[in-house]
Amino acid sequence: MMMALYGSKKVPGRRVLMICFLLPIILSAYVTSSQETTPPSNVTNGVDGNNNHHAQELYHHVWPKMKFGWRIIVGTIIGFLGSAFGTVGGVGGGGIFLPVLTLIVGFDAKSATAISKFMITGGAGATIFYNLKQRHPTLELPVIDYDLALLFQPMLMLGISLGVLCNVIFPNWLMTLLLILFFSIISVNAFLKGAETYKKETLVIKEARVNSQLNDIRTGEAGESVNESQTNTNLPRKKVSLIENVYWKELGLLLSVWFMILALEIGKNYTTICSVVYWILNLLQIPITVGVSSYEAVLLYKGKRVIASKGDQQTKWGVLRLVLYCICGIVAGVVAGLLGLGGGFILGPLFLELGVPAQVASATSTFAMTFSASMSVVEYYLLKRFPVPYALYFVAIALVAAIVGQVVIKKLVALSGRASVIIFILAFTLLVSGIALGATGIANLVERLEKKEYVGFDSLCVAPIRG
Repeated sequence: MMMALYGSKKVPGRRVLMICFLLPIILSAYVTSSQETTPPSNVTNGVDGNNNHHAQELYHHVWPKMKFGWRIIVGTIIGFLGSAFGTVGGVGGGGIFLPVLTLIVGFDAKSATAISKFMITGGAGATIFYNLKQRHPTLELPVIDYDLALLFQPMLMLGISLGVLCNVIFPNWLMTLLLILFFSIISVNAFLKGAETYKKETLVIKEARVNSQLNDIRTGEAGESVNESQTNTNLPRKKVSLIENVYWKELGLLLSVWFMILALEIGKNYTTICSVVYWILNLLQIPITVGVSSYEAVLLYKGKRVIASKGDQQTKWGVLRLVLYCICGIVAGVVAGLLGLGGGFILGPLFLELGVPAQVASATSTFAMTFSASMSVVEYYLLKRFPVPYALYFVAIALVAAIVGQVVIKKLVALSGRASVIIFILAFTLLVSGIALGATGIANLVERLEKKEYVGFDSLCVAPIRG
């Protein structure tokens, strides 16, 4: 019965995996030659935590040359695993990419953040492309819940804008403390949710075995009828084309929000920080994001839309509940912007708490997170914040890892009949990310204290560039 969680269609894995594994090898050769022939400049326009230019400020980036050695090997392996686990859990893997790029590969913190966002976008993009063709584990629906994404994603992008403002003001030690507390809480909560789901799956599997034994004993037409009714999940599922499996209206709204917010963010890069135009461009984000999320919230309140992925566990969408969820979306964005992570670290666990299946929570969280991550990549590219060939290599690694992770987890869930494995992967990724980022933050704090650098709160309008 649980074997049909993802459907019975076989995955065309061999050709896809062969192409995916050849891609990084070819790209690596190209990157190596590019790095040797065109060494990058060591000066980049200064950008604060809100991705805004300070007209006269420059900072010296650290872009290591790409040489085949232990740093590249270890960075590639950990980056591959981080992307595979991160995309399966629906959190992207940024919490693993950042420490690897800074401590192992050797990038400075700003360049590492930019490349990390690029890797998240690449892995998430590959995951979305894979999931666009996938169906809900038990219902005749897409695995991506577009209504859920439409409710949360605009609020996520608004929260990120607020978070990066806080990033400029808050001292590094406070952000490290918040990061450790945040990851400790959500990783424990995700593990408990996985354990609860595992117990429920065990009961379902035992019940299915008992029913199967009873059906074997029964004979005649009555027995055949019961057998068919209790194993209907193994029946062939309706095949749906990619065009039919995508909700184009909702996708169009999400893309519209993405383009408008991106235009405002790019415009801010060419204004004076804290000027009238700067604050106008910031405030214009509010009616765009709140308007789209409110549109979805009103439809849910009136019953014209439902979070169909919850199946029979439909919730009455009251005003307070909808407001609370929108606030959660903003909080997810604030944390993402403040700590330089993807919003999936909150959306994934939150969707699980809403009662949607683990597969849907992972797919929808990745889908919503891709918009904010890709927007950052466009801005970082325009600001020349990372070496393009080097970044493309790591993006290729993340892309391959994402596809491999999706193929493997689909087969694993189908064989075991347990979707809780996705939740345990989420909990593990959150725990590792918290430890890695916490250790990196503490190491940076100790270094700054030894150099007797200022570690207090900064002013938004005169904030110094943090190296």
